[in-house]
Amino acid sequence: MPEFTNAALQTVSVGQNVLFTETPVGCNRGYVMHREGSGNVTLRGITNQCRARYRVSFGANLAVPAGGTPGPVSVALSLDGEPMNSATATVTPAAVNEYFNVYVSVFVEVPRGCCTTVSVENISTQAINVANPNLIVERVA
Repeated sequence: MPEFTNAALQTVSVGQNVLFTETPVGCNRGYVMHREGSGNVTLRGITNQCRARYRVSFGANLAVPAGGTPGPVSVALSLDGEPMNSATATVTPAAVNEYFNVYVSVFVEVPRGCCTTVSVENISTQAINVANPNLIVERVA
C-alpha cells in the first residue's frame, strides 16, 4: 500500500494539515487516492464485505519554530477533518528548533461504497515545524 512523504521542512499553522509532496510507493489498485502537495488522503471502501479496514501510520520530527514559545506541541491523525484523540502525539521541546520524533497509528474502517479522508493536523496552540513526515496506509481487511 502507499507511502506519502515530504523531504522539505514545513511550518504548519494551527489547525492546518501536514502536506505530502512525494509518493515513493503508490496504490495501483485505486483504494487510496492522494494529490501531490495535498494533506488529504482518501481511503475508499472498495470491498465485498461490510467495510474495508486500513491501518494508517504517521511519523515525523516536530519542533517549535524560531519566534515560537517552547512548550507542548501536538499533531493528530484526523478523519474527515476531525482529530482523533486516540491518534494524537504530543512532545514538549524546551527550546525552539529542538526536534522530537513522533509516531501514531490507527485502524480506520470505511463502509462499503463510501470514502473517508485522512489527514495529519496541527492541534497545537501555535505553528510547528514538521520535518520528514511519513504517512503509510495499509489495507488490512
